[in-house]
Amino acid sequence: MTEEQKKRVAVFRFGVIHDLINGNDVNQVPQEALIRQKCARKWEIPYSEKTRIGRSTILRWVRLYRLSNGKIESLYPGDRSDRGESRALDEETILALIRLRQEMPKATATVLIKTMAERGIVAPGIELNLSTVYRFLHQRQLMKVNSYQPEDRRKFEAELPNDLWQSDVMHGPLVAAGGKMKKSYLIALLDDHSRLITHGKFYLSESILSYVDALEKALLKRGLPRKLYVDNGPAFRSLHLEHIAASLGIALIHSRPYKPQGRGKIERFFKTVREDFLAGFRGETLDDLNMAFDVWLSDIYHARKHTATGQSPFERFTSNMACLRAAPVDLRDHFRKAARRTVAKDRTLTVGGKLYEAPVALIGKRVEILYHESDPDRIEIRFGKQSYGYLLPVDIHVNCRVKRHNHKTVLVATENQGQILNLSQPYQGGKLWSGKKEASHE
Repeated sequence: MTEEQKKRVAVFRFGVIHDLINGNDVNQVPQEALIRQKCARKWEIPYSEKTRIGRSTILRWVRLYRLSNGKIESLYPGDRSDRGESRALDEETILALIRLRQEMPKATATVLIKTMAERGIVAPGIELNLSTVYRFLHQRQLMKVNSYQPEDRRKFEAELPNDLWQSDVMHGPLVAAGGKMKKSYLIALLDDHSRLITHGKFYLSESILSYVDALEKALLKRGLPRKLYVDNGPAFRSLHLEHIAASLGIALIHSRPYKPQGRGKIERFFKTVREDFLAGFRGETLDDLNMAFDVWLSDIYHARKHTATGQSPFERFTSNMACLRAAPVDLRDHFRKAARRTVAKDRTLTVGGKLYEAPVALIGKRVEILYHESDPDRIEIRFGKQSYGYLLPVDIHVNCRVKRHNHKTVLVATENQGQILNLSQPYQGGKLWSGKKEASHE
């Protein structure tokens, strides 16, 4: 108890015994009858759930007060003489538990209880429960044996722009979307050297689809980083993101679980967003939020001198442009999802619940398809590291009018003009993109 709490208890106790110490009141009630009245009464005892006071307790308080010559401190509650010791465990069980803990230093309290029961080393009449064992281990500092090991943590900063990007997701405010209020999520990527936000945008989801959209926009605007430092969330652990990073020559690094200190710069940026931007935001929709955020990012955050670097993020990022790697021309192709399908006997395969037609030569083959989830109509088909163009949706009405011949050529529409395509060979011309197939004639 604190000193203030002890004083309050002492004042309460004095209020109980004051008329026993200073003599009876004017009614001259006998002392024994007065004690019986106090024992029968219900009290509000400070810091206790009890409501009754026993005769021996009252007499003990009177004795302590008189022996101290009327010092109020004599009525202070005393500290437990067995403080730090478990009263629910006997000495034999305590010793057995300590020995078992030394034998199994990494076991949980649940495992220790189960092991003691299996070995029959619990004293008769003692019931081990989780809270008792857990409290005992903490009191004896046995919960984690030698658990603390100092870590060599050091401040770091990437030497050049785009050497290292940090990225994370922050929970944003509720916004109006589709007639409902939905939570928004800020996905941001930060250049470690300059603290510049290579891209930041609020989304209605923190899924992998939202994240790769933000990543693609960041790469288009600021070039390719050498390393991308993220946490262990589901989006960051997806095979799709790992494939994108590897195909672009970006090292994807994950922080250790429950160790966010390495991503301190992006966490500090999120704190600035909450305190500096969101505190003054007055919009309602997701578009309002993103438009206001873009203005704040370019006009305030990127232009303001950063306390750690002494330069504005934009100034520091653009001071050494020679080291930046530009995004490739076919950047969007690196973000396509890859999947495997077997072409059916009727030349069809299914992607996203839709039916598509493949070349005759690929019937029965296990092929690779590449596509964007946001653009399901452009699906490239590959076999043996060679492209066979883009798949066309099945049109059952057109197929009904097409005559089947043994010839393996069809007329397809390309970007330039109609061409005769031999479907038994990989497609070498312009990419298939639209048009209805017609039977060829000799």
